[in-house]
Amino acid sequence: MNNPESIGLSDSVPNPNAVAASAPELTVVIPTYNERENVPLVIARLEHALRGLSWQAIFVDDDSPDGTAGVVRGFQASDARIRLLHRVGKRGLASACIDGMMLADAPSIAVMDADLQHDETILPEMLEILREKTLDVVVGTRNGAGGSMGEFAAGRVLLSRVGRRIGRTVCRSQLSDPMSGFFIVRRGFVSEMLPRLKREGFKILVDILASSSQPARVGEVGYTFGQRQHGESKLDVSVGVEYLSLVCNRLMGHILPLRMSLFLLVGSVGVVIHMATLATLMRHEHFIFVRAQILATFVAMVGNYFLNNQITFRERRMRGWMTVEGLGRFMVACSFAAAVNILFARELWELRVSSYIAGFAGIVVGSLWNLTVSSYVTWSARGPVQIGGGEETPFPTDFEVAR
Repeated sequence: MNNPESIGLSDSVPNPNAVAASAPELTVVIPTYNERENVPLVIARLEHALRGLSWQAIFVDDDSPDGTAGVVRGFQASDARIRLLHRVGKRGLASACIDGMMLADAPSIAVMDADLQHDETILPEMLEILREKTLDVVVGTRNGAGGSMGEFAAGRVLLSRVGRRIGRTVCRSQLSDPMSGFFIVRRGFVSEMLPRLKREGFKILVDILASSSQPARVGEVGYTFGQRQHGESKLDVSVGVEYLSLVCNRLMGHILPLRMSLFLLVGSVGVVIHMATLATLMRHEHFIFVRAQILATFVAMVGNYFLNNQITFRERRMRGWMTVEGLGRFMVACSFAAAVNILFARELWELRVSSYIAGFAGIVVGSLWNLTVSSYVTWSARGPVQIGGGEETPFPTDFEVAR
């Protein structure tokens, strides 16, 4: 186990007026992105709900532009139970939860959102059940006894039900709410599977349960899902795509890395775009094959960039003018594959291979190159983190608990 300096903990002298933090019974990991207004409310609610318990809260902030990290630092200065992991150049709910759990001091680790939709008042009951029944995981459920989706729109409720059925196929348990982002887990249980967890995606509970070598011992406590008061929801279509990819990846026995699965999914859409454009240009615009293949390649490349930006590399997504700059880098990085695509397809076409088969073969040739180059050139994952306001250092990839 490494000393604090090895993972960049602050070396500053503790504030003598800070609230002392005894050895915690419960660590609450709270991922944040643009939750500035919610942080004080979350801390106040935890203070009230966890009276009588020794606890700590680790906020994992993905460099929120609204200054969320600064708000957490303000509380950290006067309360040793509050800690900040400030990640710069890294994004993603699953990876934030994993990094937060790696810093937990308590034998029991809770994960909850900062948007006030999770009911913190059931945390003591969840912890008691985890201990008394010697369970691995206790989940806050919206679908079981005592649970409710609250005022969720009918469409969101339907999607949640579909996701629940899909998630059960890999969780090997009869949880009523496997898509829940609100749960408590034994540190010893989760530490065993950290190397197998996927750092991409938004549904960390499904991955934890699916990664266990034996079916997890699980329990549930019902609660009513609340309404977000401040900020914007992070859920969109790409979250659903990531979830389906995660489930499929688990069902296929990890044949492909999750990011490659997403890239290939986007690529399949690109194939449709490419072939549709090729057919349109040749049949309706009467372009010759080579010219049509060049234009179709360009259209598919642009489409793939925007889909990959939204789905495959969601946690490193380009925004604003960076989107245009990223498109330029993507086009340059993929130009070699595009040239091979066109030349290879032309050779096949000149050998009297069907133009559609030639076009498809050209796409396949450049796919692996595009994924590799995209990961390191267009959506680079390099980036430091700050722990507790300390010096910026790369975060360790293995499981180490800071003391």
